[in-house]
Amino acid sequence: MTNSSSQSRGFFASCWHFFWKPTARYSVGAILIVGGLGGIIFWGGFNTFMEYTNTLEFCVSCHEMEQTVYPEYKASVHYQNPSGVRVVCSDCHVPKDWTAKLVRKIQASNELFHKVMGTIDTPEKFEANRRQMAERVWASMKENNSRECRNCHSYEAMAFHKQKPDARQKMELEAAPKNVTCIECHKGIAHKFPVPPRDD
Repeated sequence: MTNSSSQSRGFFASCWHFFWKPTARYSVGAILIVGGLGGIIFWGGFNTFMEYTNTLEFCVSCHEMEQTVYPEYKASVHYQNPSGVRVVCSDCHVPKDWTAKLVRKIQASNELFHKVMGTIDTPEKFEANRRQMAERVWASMKENNSRECRNCHSYEAMAFHKQKPDARQKMELEAAPKNVTCIECHKGIAHKFPVPPRDD
């Protein structure tokens, strides 16, 4: 047996001994196993809660949403359409990619702050802030190339010949060749288009 193989066996034996060596009460291995199981349980609970916050029921559970954007959404093609495909709030406002989704959830804490502060707690206050909120969402969607829209819509999958002539002209001949982002043309699809600010 060579000296190097005997040294490597000694190294692995030392690691194994350290792994199972008891601390004051527990072995390092037991601590790692319990920690690993605890991490899995925490991760599962955290992810389950994060997915719960993506449900339609959660999104419209506060009266600000229930009284304003929810009725608008229910009147839109995203809620009811001939094909029976329903898109919920998170499909448009929350990324599918886990890292981007986590970032969006952290950003949503700003919305919770405004709920607590009462910034939009009446229909009148909501309308007064609608344009600002919409512009923030539009800017985000333009920046990420309408990522959430493109989860369902793509130029490659469009049957342009089934579109109305005006829509076909815009989509097939103008938007698709330049890969124009959806939000540049499609504002006010699921929610009322906000009134532009007045020049005072």
